[in-house]
Amino acid sequence: MKTILVTGGCGFIGSNFIRYMLKKYSHYKIINLDKLTYAGNLENLKDMEKDRRYRFIKGDICNFRLLEELTERVDIIINFAAETHVDRSIKKASSFIRTNFYGTYVLLEMAKKNKIDLFIQISTDEVYGSREKGFSKETSPLSPSNPYSASKASADLLVLSYYRTYKIPVIITRSSNNFGPYQYPEKIIPLFITNLLENKKVPLYGDGSNIRDWLYVLDNVSALDIVMHKGKVGEIYNIGAGNLISNLQLTRLILRLMDKDEHFVEKVPDRPGHDFRYALNFEKIKMLGWRPNYSFEDALKYTIDWYKQNRKWWKPLKKKLGKEKLWLRS
Repeated sequence: MKTILVTGGCGFIGSNFIRYMLKKYSHYKIINLDKLTYAGNLENLKDMEKDRRYRFIKGDICNFRLLEELTERVDIIINFAAETHVDRSIKKASSFIRTNFYGTYVLLEMAKKNKIDLFIQISTDEVYGSREKGFSKETSPLSPSNPYSASKASADLLVLSYYRTYKIPVIITRSSNNFGPYQYPEKIIPLFITNLLENKKVPLYGDGSNIRDWLYVLDNVSALDIVMHKGKVGEIYNIGAGNLISNLQLTRLILRLMDKDEHFVEKVPDRPGHDFRYALNFEKIKMLGWRPNYSFEDALKYTIDWYKQNRKWWKPLKKKLGKEKLWLRS
């Protein structure tokens, strides 16, 4: 039985990945290392606590001593741990540099020391920067626009350097904007859904013309499953869905699905350096046999229903967000 160290497993994508893997496979043990910062939530995996193949450890990926102990008998490392919110990175970049870059360095050192079988770095389409037209390929230049995406791009380069210099078996995935159950309600889709459930307005940046490709989180974790088992070491894989829509279109769709009108939209000043458009070419991962399974509108309906049925999960989180007095957006 192989052991996977999942870092940041109490976060949105990490928790969905752990649940998916434990349900699908019987021959993996998973150690979930999470610092439990504001976006890490033990409630995300409460249903997995009794599974003997699952173990949670509270800790920081920047802690060398802790990682030395944990990685001695680990076969695979999957690094979800990251500070991810662009607005927070603009306000204060230091924690993004520490976790996203230095934390990745610590994990790579442990992978080198213990000769792990595979290291998967979870990255983002934002490292490519804004693209007015066309699609970013895995070979496209990196052009990050803010401290968050710059920290992730830097980590990607470090990961590739450890492959080339030390022959560490690494793979990098870069996905488009994820959405779905257990997403912290500072991001645009859960923020808008939960605001509307509370009969509050939704804050739309600028004129809402910024374009994103929306990927349902369960499609992303199924792609990670395929990359883990079929991906080629030393390669990068883009993961997208082809659901390119503007923030205004997204807002109107959420309003329609929740029987609300545009009186619930509040225009707010745009964020500094707001990337206009992200768009991925993900033909490479299709060659491994992966395709997204969910249509965007169906997945959005599932997500709305989940937040309707799980108010006890998100209401305390929204209460904390309200104290920050910050427009928290994707």
